[in-house]
Amino acid sequence: MHVDGAPVRASAKLERGAVVRVEFPKGVPSRTLAPHPRTIDAVFEDAAVLVLDKPAGLVVHPAPGHWDDTLVNALVARGTALSDGATGRPGIVHRLDKDTSGLLIVAKTDDAHRTLAAALGRRAIGRRYAVLVWGHLKDDVHVIDAPVRRHPKDRKRMAVLASGRSAQTEVTRVARFETCDLLRVRLLTGRTHQIRVHLAHIGHPVVGDATYSHGGARRMTGAQRPIADAVERAAPRQALHAAELRLRHPVTGEPLVLRSEWPDDLRAVLAAAADVPELVDREDPLQYFGFFEA
Repeated sequence: MHVDGAPVRASAKLERGAVVRVEFPKGVPSRTLAPHPRTIDAVFEDAAVLVLDKPAGLVVHPAPGHWDDTLVNALVARGTALSDGATGRPGIVHRLDKDTSGLLIVAKTDDAHRTLAAALGRRAIGRRYAVLVWGHLKDDVHVIDAPVRRHPKDRKRMAVLASGRSAQTEVTRVARFETCDLLRVRLLTGRTHQIRVHLAHIGHPVVGDATYSHGGARRMTGAQRPIADAVERAAPRQALHAAELRLRHPVTGEPLVLRSEWPDDLRAVLAAAADVPELVDREDPLQYFGFFEA
C-alpha cells in the first residue's frame, strides 16, 4: 500500500486528503468455501432463515487457522442456501465465539439478511445468554455500560477502554451458589467478546474463561477455595451459552421465541457450582432454575 506515493505499513494513520493506492496481485485465485460435512442441529428452518444450535469448539466463519472447518463450511456441505453476506461469511447475521455454544441466526436470502441485520442494529432481536460467573453480584439486576475495543497490546483480546465503542449488557441473577452466580445476560449491543469482557470488568469473570478469568478459582479463599477448585476442574470451557432468541420472522413478521437448554458438556460444572449432583443427568437445568420464566 502506498500513501501519497510512499510505501506505508497497514497500521499507518491517514491524514485527511491523503491519496491511497493499493495494488492487488494478479492471478491469485479467490478462496473458495470447501464443504466440511458436519451435523447441524436446526432449531428452526424455512426458505428464508435457519436458526441452529452451535456446539462449542466450532468457528463460525473462515479465518486464519480455520479456513475449511467452520460452520459456514458445514452449511455448504449441507447444501443450505446462504445469503451473500460479507466476503467469506455468507448467511452469517451475527456471531458466537468459538467456545460459546447456543443459538445462531443464518440468513438464506439477501432480503432476509438485510431485514435481520436491520433488526439487529435497532436492537429488535432479543439475545439472552446463560452464564456462570465467579462470585456474587451486588444487585440482582445490573446494566454494564462500558466501551469496548481491541486490546492495544494483545490483538486477540478485547478490553474496556474510554476510546472503545459503546457497549451495554444487562445482567440478571437467576441463582446464587456458594462460589458462583448463574446469570441471565441480555445483549443490548454486540461487540466482540462483549459479555466476557464486561463481566470480567465488574469483577465477575465467566467460569472456565481462560482469556478473561482474572485468576479463576484462585480468587476464592478460606472454605470457598476447595469448592471453587472443584467447579473449575469441572469446566471444560467458558460457561457461556446463547440460550434464547426473540425475533420477528424476516418475511412473515411472525414473532419467534427459540430456546436452547444448558448444553451437555457444561452440566457437570453447573452441578458442581450448585452442589446438585443430579443436574448432570437432567435435560432441563435452565428450566430447573427458572431461567426461561422471565
